[in-house]
Amino acid sequence: MGKISRRGVVAGAVGAAAVLGGFREASARPFRAATTEEAPRPNILVILGDDLGWADLSCYGAPEIRTPRLDGLADGGVRFTDAYSAAAVCSPTRFALYTGRYPGRLPGGLEEPITLPNELHGIPPEHPTLASLLKQAGYTTAMFGKWHCGFLPWFSPTRSGWDTFFGNFGGALDYYSKMTARGRDLYEGEVPVESLDYYTDTIADRAAEFVRGATGGPWLLNVNFTAPHWPWEAPGDQAVSRDITQRLASGDQQALAHNDGGLLGTYREMVEAMDAGIGRILDALRESGQENDTCVLFSSDNGGERWSYQWPLTGAKGALHEGGIRVPNILRWPARIQPRQVSDAPVITQDWTATLLEIAEAPPAASHPLDGQSLVPYLLGGAGKPQHDLFWRTKSARALRRGQWKFLRQGAAPDGLYDLSADPRENANLTRHQPDLAAELSARWDEINAGLLPYA
Repeated sequence: MGKISRRGVVAGAVGAAAVLGGFREASARPFRAATTEEAPRPNILVILGDDLGWADLSCYGAPEIRTPRLDGLADGGVRFTDAYSAAAVCSPTRFALYTGRYPGRLPGGLEEPITLPNELHGIPPEHPTLASLLKQAGYTTAMFGKWHCGFLPWFSPTRSGWDTFFGNFGGALDYYSKMTARGRDLYEGEVPVESLDYYTDTIADRAAEFVRGATGGPWLLNVNFTAPHWPWEAPGDQAVSRDITQRLASGDQQALAHNDGGLLGTYREMVEAMDAGIGRILDALRESGQENDTCVLFSSDNGGERWSYQWPLTGAKGALHEGGIRVPNILRWPARIQPRQVSDAPVITQDWTATLLEIAEAPPAASHPLDGQSLVPYLLGGAGKPQHDLFWRTKSARALRRGQWKFLRQGAAPDGLYDLSADPRENANLTRHQPDLAAELSARWDEINAGLLPYA
């Protein structure tokens, strides 16, 4: 895939048109739940890709990448076209997913992302989380893969509600050696361990093993891949791994960023390896008889980076343009939700926290109110699309979406107002035509921001 053929470009354009056409069609019909009958509390499987772009799956229009297992997951449930990460980088989005709150509620959520151990930069063990609340409600909880919500000795998944953890604490690591600039980053619970297998496969296989063994009651499983985050290593790229590992050992702090490596073909193989691993987890669900009663959510922690396919969006990871925050989002729950649906409802990471807690009958903590809005009335109750403002901020940018409209202030650029239903590329600034709306959305952003911790 070092070259993109004309056929690939045409296929990508057709795919993107199908995606955009799909959400226009979806907006014209009500959402369809599978049944109004009661169903048992579901198992909950949450799968995150890392730096996966909005259109990096074939069901979202990728011209070359093939993701049959995620495409099948979408075919069995709902594909969301206007889903967002809570932030444009890794750590804050994970804070939002685990706490159900704006990242700026906690000091660690202000780090974009967390890079070094610090006693303030993490999810405090006493803070309620998706895992701790589900555990109180009788769920078994496990996490495999990337945590990135604080380092030992202060923070870890097993201190925040997960019974089982196998994975890495930081943001990136070599896929084979598991090395970072700070040393090896692979743990069983809080105990360092070694593994030289390809990390994507290891995460998937450990998750599938958990699913096969967890048949005694409801469970929460978080599967956090590092794919397709740099370094750019596909299955079989041990030589690349050895070079990066040697550079790390020699003190090269930029080795993992791998700015001198990668290819479109390598990226394709990384995404496809993740897709295959997800397939093994889904196979374990089916083979263990748990598929019907398991709610599966797939998303990404932010928009794509160097090699991502983002069309028709602009921007990438780190920015609040659509390419930095709009992400693929798939939900499947066969017992309750009909297959082959597409939704253009604007939803954001912390909405899923509220939704999963409600379907698990696990009340949120009154001491820590959720910022997300549960989608249960929309998904299961026949209600219309949720009507709520989506909010983002970085140290240099701010954004707010309300319905089809998005307010954006990026750096020193003039304020922008965009009609995303017609202009997903954010090229036509309508502030001059809609000054009152632009001012209203800006004021709403200020209102939300006033309740959050300020950046230092």
